[in-house]
Amino acid sequence: MIYKGSCHCGAVEYQVEAPDIVECQECNCSICSKSGYLHLIVPKSKFKLLKGEKNITTYTFDSGEAKHKFCKICGIKSFYIPRSNPDGYDVNVRCLDPQPEQIIIEQFDGQNWEQHAHKLSHLSKEA
Repeated sequence: MIYKGSCHCGAVEYQVEAPDIVECQECNCSICSKSGYLHLIVPKSKFKLLKGEKNITTYTFDSGEAKHKFCKICGIKSFYIPRSNPDGYDVNVRCLDPQPEQIIIEQFDGQNWEQHAHKLSHLSKEA
């Protein structure tokens, strides 16, 4: 299924290919828990930015490897390039339209990222 994703104001839009039933992760790390992000990691080939590249700003912290992409206008992070999967994109399921038929949420212990990151590496690989 092709989903359209966007920030709140619509200045940034993308499409992502994912199943009708989406398995995603809810992370307890500092940035994810504060923003309420639901992670859907896909290979780069399944993601396409449709508009708004000039409206995107990038935030990094700690190792600087994750590239958190925010809309400069409304501040929403609807996708980013994750540290765990630099060969893919991580989209916020809450920013997709339509919403998936079913959302299965798995808990991810991002507070102990170094011990658990390997559990995500397969998500950005082509099926």
